[in-house]
Amino acid sequence: MKLPQMERKMVEELLENQVICRIAFRGEDYPYMAPFQYAYIDGNLYFHFTRYGKKMRLLEQDNRVAVEIETYKPDLHKYCFVVLRGELEVVNDPNERGRAIRHMADVGSKRLSTNFLAAHGLERSEGWQALNPERPFKIVKLRNVVETIALGSPV
Repeated sequence: MKLPQMERKMVEELLENQVICRIAFRGEDYPYMAPFQYAYIDGNLYFHFTRYGKKMRLLEQDNRVAVEIETYKPDLHKYCFVVLRGELEVVNDPNERGRAIRHMADVGSKRLSTNFLAAHGLERSEGWQALNPERPFKIVKLRNVVETIALGSPV
């Protein structure tokens, strides 16, 4: 049985309603995958990259990635996922960068534990207000999407 393709409206709803994704990088010997909080603004996906870890080195070597976002019910009677294959680029425009950071902080404060601040390189005690444009956070954006795979459970 083949999974049904999701309609564009359903893809938009998934991207708007979720906050965590996985990004797969090309890696050295094997692919490298990590979870990220994302911001979905005006049809664009934004991510915060910390200065530590493999991500920045891998991004500098090859900016082609696959981004996966999913939703499902605990018993998996209903599920769907989207995979977007494209390129990541660093956001240099201060207004665009600030908007993405503020969006992540706002959504994070409403929907995520302060424990998740560690993924942003922040201390839990700093609170979500510490994720702000005045700090030197590196924001990247998915662009040049060459393929979108959007599948879900049979209705």
